[in-house]
Amino acid sequence: MKIQEPEPIGITERLIIRPLIPEDAGFVLRLLNTPTYLEFIGDKGVRDPAQAVAYLQDGPMRSYREHGHGICRVALRDSGLPIGMCGLLKRDCFQEPDLGYAFLPEHTGQGYALEACRAVLAHGERVLGLPTVIAIVNPGNLRSIALLERLGFTGAGRVTVPPPHAPEPVALYRRGR
Repeated sequence: MKIQEPEPIGITERLIIRPLIPEDAGFVLRLLNTPTYLEFIGDKGVRDPAQAVAYLQDGPMRSYREHGHGICRVALRDSGLPIGMCGLLKRDCFQEPDLGYAFLPEHTGQGYALEACRAVLAHGERVLGLPTVIAIVNPGNLRSIALLERLGFTGAGRVTVPPPHAPEPVALYRRGR
């Protein structure tokens, strides 16, 4: 039986961005355990397919229901191969939504994050009516900082995000009013 996929929130020249579903658990399990994800975003404690499904249900899928947005699957348009996640997160400690993204190592450095983030930000402005979006980033993640600046974000200092998000202060970036 073919899985009914949710409607995309964005389609670009090379990518399809759509909400995550339980069937994405295998991909999510792999992404959440890559060295760069663990280093720059953190360990979510997801080690098997059942934990990946629970992560999806308790995180992204709950966010879609409660906030109307969340982190989404990014896949190559021509093959449907999932390569990363990108979306707007709602954290209790911030008023504004937070742009988040992560890509498999073999799909970095090819402009996919920039393309996905632009589509997500356009969706946030056009569909969700969001005047301001923030982003938090590990201060050592220079590639991510460069991406945020290319997207029009500007530095807004450092913040401490309550556990389980970030054990150390992170750089805060802001885009919009």
